Amino acid sequence: MPCANNRGVCIHYEVEGEGSPLILLHGLSEDLAWWRDYGYVGSLRNNYKLILIDARGHGASDKPHNPDAYKLELLVSDIVEVLNDLGTSKAHFLGFSMGGWVGFGIGKYASERFHSLIIGAMSPYEEPAKSDLHEYFKKGKDFVWAELEKRYGTKIMTRAIKARWMANDFKALIAIASSKDWLHSLKDFLPNITLPCLLFVGEADPFYLGVKKCAGSMPNATFVSFPNLLHVETLYRSDLVIPHIKKFLAKSAASVAHAHAPKR
Repeated sequence: MPCANNRGVCIHYEVEGEGSPLILLHGLSEDLAWWRDYGYVGSLRNNYKLILIDARGHGASDKPHNPDAYKLELLVSDIVEVLNDLGTSKAHFLGFSMGGWVGFGIGKYASERFHSLIIGAMSPYEEPAKSDLHEYFKKGKDFVWAELEKRYGTKIMTRAIKARWMANDFKALIAIASSKDWLHSLKDFLPNITLPCLLFVGEADPFYLGVKKCAGSMPNATFVSFPNLLHVETLYRSDLVIPHIKKFLAKSAASVAHAHAPKR
């Protein structure tokens, strides 16, 4: 089982496909298999080398219980260490929800290792939707899963997902949501994120307005929204999201090729 060691913390990852490297990072309380569940791997692996990562605190990665272990800069360094473990100098990045938060962190702490950023359903601002998550998780697995199932239904929250989700280490999830810089505002740094960036979000998502606002503060951002979709619904609707991802990555690849073309 591939594992990158970042200062003693094992970060599990898996690789599928061939082509330009594309890292995929899931949301809070999810794992790398969600990208398979919802069709992203099947649709993208023929054109990209997909690097699927279990964020620390999730899946088969180590799960520290100390909130200081989940500072944004550490979460970003996990991604960089996976690249180092693979001997990969640069990649594209796709992150959803918490993974999107790490994407903003990449723009701040490790932009030199990436060609582009794709950030789904996450804003870089302080928002009510981000608060008190540690108290929410303290209510326990059964309570939280029942809330997710009630909100999204069993078509999205399948039995297979439930089986993996119930294996979550809730002490680790509470530690993540208790970290001092957990989802704090990065608004002052946005103008400095010059990487090509695709921002996507459902219009029924609490983060919608923040994501839309953010796009206007970044010098090289493209904004896409999907009517009537809630947070996880947007991830589920890969049939809507993936065409925009492919179009964006193709444009980014063309820009990279042009930048490296011999000068005449």
